[in-house]
Amino acid sequence: MAAGDDECTASVGEITISPVKVQRLPHLTHYLPNLKTFPNPLDRNQFYRPSDGFYISPCDVILRQITYDLSGIFPLPPSHLAYHRAGPRKQIFFDPSMIRVAIVTCGGLCPGLNTVIRELVVGLWELYGVRQIYGIIAGYRGFYSFEPMALNPKLVEDWHKRGGSVLETSRGGFDLEKIVNSIKDHEFDQVYVIGGDGTMRGAVTIFDEICRQKLNVSIAGIPKTVDNDIGIIDRSFGFQTAVEMAQQAISAAHVEAESAVNGIGLVKLMGRSTGHIALHATLSSRDVDCCLIPENEFYLEGKGGLFEFLEQRLKQNGHAVLVVAEGAGQDMIPRSDAQKKETDESGNPVFLDIGRWLKSELKSWWDRDHPGELVTIKYIDPMYMVRAVPANATDNLYCTLLAHSAIHGVMAGYTGFVSGPINGNYAYIPIAEVANAKNPVNTMDHKWAWVRSVNNQPDFIKR
Repeated sequence: MAAGDDECTASVGEITISPVKVQRLPHLTHYLPNLKTFPNPLDRNQFYRPSDGFYISPCDVILRQITYDLSGIFPLPPSHLAYHRAGPRKQIFFDPSMIRVAIVTCGGLCPGLNTVIRELVVGLWELYGVRQIYGIIAGYRGFYSFEPMALNPKLVEDWHKRGGSVLETSRGGFDLEKIVNSIKDHEFDQVYVIGGDGTMRGAVTIFDEICRQKLNVSIAGIPKTVDNDIGIIDRSFGFQTAVEMAQQAISAAHVEAESAVNGIGLVKLMGRSTGHIALHATLSSRDVDCCLIPENEFYLEGKGGLFEFLEQRLKQNGHAVLVVAEGAGQDMIPRSDAQKKETDESGNPVFLDIGRWLKSELKSWWDRDHPGELVTIKYIDPMYMVRAVPANATDNLYCTLLAHSAIHGVMAGYTGFVSGPINGNYAYIPIAEVANAKNPVNTMDHKWAWVRSVNNQPDFIKR
């Protein structure tokens, strides 16, 4: 079975599952049909003893959806989407002694960035014997603005213990012609791009141009977003570390709130378009009284509003903790005409500080409705602390598996793909699909219901 849209069937007991459609995965041979192949050097690697099942076959796939209602109330789909499983292949399409590799990080910081870089270097060096590995400085603009940095296992030995990106990163600076020319001038054969959805869209454009020019260059993406807003994959690296750090801020806000008369602890967490960090931090801390996310509109005044809820909670407990994602309530904050048009270097709308605005509104409400009564509002914004720390143990392990999965795929000749876990198994996903996929919090599912039941917070639906 070739890397493409293939169908196979499977059965479970007496229930037959419809044909499985394997998502087409770009390969260098799709436009360079006569490429030479090489035996995988893992056959000779002292750390491996390849046996039956060690190498992944083209028939080894991962289903996108794994839960079904077999009662017949909801009909099964005519076919089941699947992706090729990640891992080493028997044959590779690069001579490791000859290839040159580029690694670039783009966009904002995220716990685990340095771990991914380190594991790409160590994996390429130790598993496949690659010796020409280079880091691109300062994001996409680094391809044409700086000389690449030579990397080796000794240099990157302790990078996983550092926050940030040792290669440095930036937003913007995407110039397709200059980037592709740099790839050709430096004779890079493999390019590993680490970044979020904007970075992945840039990688799609680079991949398309590489294909158009029929260059023997493989492009692999490793999705990065601390917000966990990339779709299809189970989660993005750094997310669990971010939730862990967010809990520390929530704990501090809780201490401040319960130590004051009518104390309100207000914590703003990362989450431009999705509230995953706020949601998971709320569920895991149990100190939060109300969680506000971009996917769920809220209002302040009137029956069922935030002010009414907080007043009840303060009467009951004497304090309250409020968590808000940075993208929540943006349409409620007054903006000037200039602010409405303002964008960052990546073209994203510039958000106003929902935390400071909400603190001001809370203070005005209390002074208006409770004149002469004490209130203490402590606002904590740990956003840069959350994203600048080193990855925790779980994310470090995840970053290692992501990097090694990407390496195996590129060496096997795949290109224009992203490596990531789907239902707990690592897969190769077309990069164009990931670049356009979103991962909003589903406020109609059980997880959001857990938040509301744990907090007993309002649904903010006006009746």
